[in-house]
Amino acid sequence: MNDEGALFEVRTPAPAPPPGTLAGAEADYVGAPLAVRMRPQSLDEIIGQQHLLREGTPLRQLVEQDQAMALVLWGPPGTGKTTLAYVVSRATKRHFVELSAVTAGVKDVRAVMDRARKELVRTGTGTVLFVDEVHRFSKTQQDALLPGVENRWVSLVAATTENPFFALISPLLSRSLLLTLEPLTDADIDQVLTRALEDERGLGGSVTLADEAREHLVRLAGGDARRVLTYLEAAANAAERRDDRTIDLPTAERAVDRAAIRYDRAGDQHYDVTSALIKSIRGSDADAALHYLARMVEAGEDPRFLARRLVILASEDIGLADPTALQTAVAAAQAVQLIGWPEAQITLAHAVITLALAPKSNSVVKAIAAAVSDVRAGLVGPVPPQLRDAHYAGAKHLGHGRSYAYAHDDPRGVVAQQYAPDVVMDKQYYEPGTRGAERDYADRYTRLKKIVRGE
Repeated sequence: MNDEGALFEVRTPAPAPPPGTLAGAEADYVGAPLAVRMRPQSLDEIIGQQHLLREGTPLRQLVEQDQAMALVLWGPPGTGKTTLAYVVSRATKRHFVELSAVTAGVKDVRAVMDRARKELVRTGTGTVLFVDEVHRFSKTQQDALLPGVENRWVSLVAATTENPFFALISPLLSRSLLLTLEPLTDADIDQVLTRALEDERGLGGSVTLADEAREHLVRLAGGDARRVLTYLEAAANAAERRDDRTIDLPTAERAVDRAAIRYDRAGDQHYDVTSALIKSIRGSDADAALHYLARMVEAGEDPRFLARRLVILASEDIGLADPTALQTAVAAAQAVQLIGWPEAQITLAHAVITLALAPKSNSVVKAIAAAVSDVRAGLVGPVPPQLRDAHYAGAKHLGHGRSYAYAHDDPRGVVAQQYAPDVVMDKQYYEPGTRGAERDYADRYTRLKKIVRGE
C-alpha cells in the first residue's frame, strides 16, 4: 500500500535501462521461486506466442518504441500474460503501476488515473498500468479506467483468463487492442524446462532431467509454463535432498505427488484405453468408463478427440433407444470447444455417465449398413416418376411428379405411395429395437409402413 492508502504498487523506471531488458531486482533474487527467476528479461526470451512477438506487431511497438496504447491480454493461465506485462514495465521509460482486480476498488483506480495525469502534465512521463484479472472488475471499476485510457494518461495492459467479449464492458474493449495468447505446446514447455535447467538464473546445470521424468513434467504442465517450473523446482529440491544430481521418474512422481500415466497418445495405449472407454459405455458400466476417461484426462488426451468419440457412440450404440443421447454428446462436444481443460473433464464425465446409463440399440448402424450393402450390390433402380423433380421447364411432359400424393393433404399426415425404387421396394433396412424409447418407434414404424404400402 502506498502513502496515499491505495492498494497498488508504483515503480519508477531505472535510469536508462537497455531497450527490451528487465531492470528490476526480482530476476536477480536468488531466493525467489524458480518461475520468478526464469521470468524472461526481454521479448526475445519469451517462449511461444510468436504471433504476438514478430517485428512490427503492436506489442513490439509498445516495448521498442515506447508508444502509448491499451492492450488486453487474453489467454489461459501460464501462457505469459504477466510476463509480457513485466517486460513492458522494465523496457519502457514510463512509470509502472500494478493493480490487482481482487483487492483494488474504484477509489484506487481513480487515484492511479489522477496521479498519472498529474505526472504526465508535470514531467511528461507517462504511466503503464497493469491490471491483473481485469475480468474481476465490476462495470463501475472498469468505467473508472476509461478516462485514463481515452486521454492516454496511462498505457493500459490488462490480463484476463475470461472471454473479454463477456467479461469487459464494450467501451473499454473498443478502446483496447485485444491480444490472444495461445496455450504453450509441449515443445514450448520442453524448451522452458531446458532453459531452466541450464540458465544460471535457474538451476545452472546443477541437475539433469531424465527423459521419462521430462515427459512426465511436460504432460502434467498442460501448457502452463509457471506450473512446469514449479514442478521442476520441487523435483530438483527432492533430488538435492537425496544428494543426487539426476531427476529420475520416481523422484518427479514423488515431488509433484502425481503418478506417471503409462499412456502414449500416438501408440497402443491410446487405442487400447479408447477402446476400453467405448466398450465400457456400450456395456453400461459407468464406473469403468469413468476410470478410462480419468486415465485419458490425466494423460493429457485431446478433449476434442474424446468428445468426437462420444458423438459417434451416441448414434452407434444408443441411437433411437434414447434420441436425446446424441443431443447430450453434441452439446458436450460444443462445450469442450468453449472451455478446454481442466473444466472440460466435468462436461465429458457428464456425457460419459449419461451415455453409459442410457438404453442401448445398434439398429441405426445395422439399418445404414444394410442399405449401403444393397447400393454397393447394384440395387439402385430409377427414382419413381412421382418423386422426381417437377420444377423445371418440361418436367411435366416427362411425367415427373404427375401422380405425387402430398402427405399434408391427408388428415393423418401420411399417404399410400411408392417411395422406394422397384428393386428395393420390399426391403426392410430398419429393424426396430425393443429397449427404451425405441419401443415407441417400433410401434410407429409398423403403423406408418402399413399405411404407406396400402396394407
